[in-house]
Amino acid sequence: MTFVSRQKVRFAHVDPAGIVFYPRYFEMLNAAIEDFFADHVGVDFRRMHLDRRLGVPTVKLETIFSAPSRLGDLLSFEIEVARTGQTSADLRIDVMCADEHRLQISVVLVCMNLNTGRPVEWPADMRLGEMARA
Repeated sequence: MTFVSRQKVRFAHVDPAGIVFYPRYFEMLNAAIEDFFADHVGVDFRRMHLDRRLGVPTVKLETIFSAPSRLGDLLSFEIEVARTGQTSADLRIDVMCADEHRLQISVVLVCMNLNTGRPVEWPADMRLGEMARA
């Protein structure tokens, strides 16, 4: 099942040429992942980090840039769970603007205990396995 987070390209995202400065995509990606956990998984970052002392740091990130994005574009971050493990999850994100593909992102997240800094098994209410594509 695909989850979609939409974000408008703002002035703060672009460089003097008027296109998204590539590190800003990763800020937008993080916002999309926050939306994914809050709206799709059902556990928002506040509850996850502050109440449960869990985090989901990125341990691997691969990106293919297909086309530039410009000020005012509405980007759709289309997130799919590609694989899950006991403590990690691989997400595939296609970033689209209307029908045009802008980026393909593969990210590996690890469920981590914030007190110890060590990986932990996904809690039952955060397991992403049933969301993984076949």
